Amino acid sequence: MTETMFSRVAVTDAAAALLRDLTGQHGPLMFHQSGGCCDGSAPMCFPVGMFLTGPSDVHLASLEVGLDDPMEVYISEAQFEYWKYTHLTIDVVPGRGAGFSVEAPTGNRFIVRSRMLDEDELVALGLGEA
Repeated sequence: MTETMFSRVAVTDAAAALLRDLTGQHGPLMFHQSGGCCDGSAPMCFPVGMFLTGPSDVHLASLEVGLDDPMEVYISEAQFEYWKYTHLTIDVVPGRGAGFSVEAPTGNRFIVRSRMLDEDELVALGLGEA
């Protein structure tokens, strides 16, 4: 029997390609999804160690983007409460990146696309009934 793996986060091919380029420039990277403030609700991409997560952050996923190590994705606990029934996809579009995020000078910006989790995903993530 094959076990199906579910994730709360995915990444588009275009975003993964940019992440590989940025990793070559900045070293290992991570994402943090905040609930707003300075740069709204844009996913922020930082070199590992530049943004320190704490007890009020939730680990959402380890993304495979074609590097040796997966890229970790975190979200603030308050924002997670709003989005816990949502699947997020990190994508990239032309535009000015968030001021503190590493893609800012590239002419691109990371965005999050979302959809509601389906029934199988809800069950697998402990949010629905089997």
